[in-house]
Amino acid sequence: MHATLLGVLGLALLGALRAQDNIPVQPDFQQDKLTGRWYSIGLASNSNWFKEKKHLMKMCTTVISATADGNLEVTSTYPKGDHCEKRNSLYTKMEQPGRFSYTSPRWGSKHDIRVVETNYDEYALVATQISKSTGSSTMVLLYSRTKELSPERMERFTQFSREQGLTDEEILILPQTDKCMADAA
Repeated sequence: MHATLLGVLGLALLGALRAQDNIPVQPDFQQDKLTGRWYSIGLASNSNWFKEKKHLMKMCTTVISATADGNLEVTSTYPKGDHCEKRNSLYTKMEQPGRFSYTSPRWGSKHDIRVVETNYDEYALVATQISKSTGSSTMVLLYSRTKELSPERMERFTQFSREQGLTDEEILILPQTDKCMADAA
């Protein structure tokens, strides 16, 4: 019985790793073109924090800049209650261009981040596999250079999120807001 359970868990882990390897990365990724200001238009996730906070979430701004050693400094500014909160993250480049790693200092979770597709001047679709001691989760972000995006791009985000196993209840088009938009650097 114990060996069977371990075997099933091993197969599940192998399946999760294989699914993660099936997430594409933008061909001919050009990191310098990804830098600048973005708006978070869509967010999809099967994590518990997302399910708990989904009703409070609004559009936020994210500024991406390259560091001297080729990594990405990612600063997101978002409304939280009656104030604006900033979160800085350092995405460390991996061997494959368009793929980054990040470890949350707060939660200890490990993030495998992939720029799935982008045309750099309109939108970017980013997928993240998050692993922590309590389990793993998937997150998909849709960024836009403007506060609005074409229905085709929104549909692509929804379709890709579903392909990652996320349900319609786990996919959110973030409500627009003007709060904290001017505060982003």
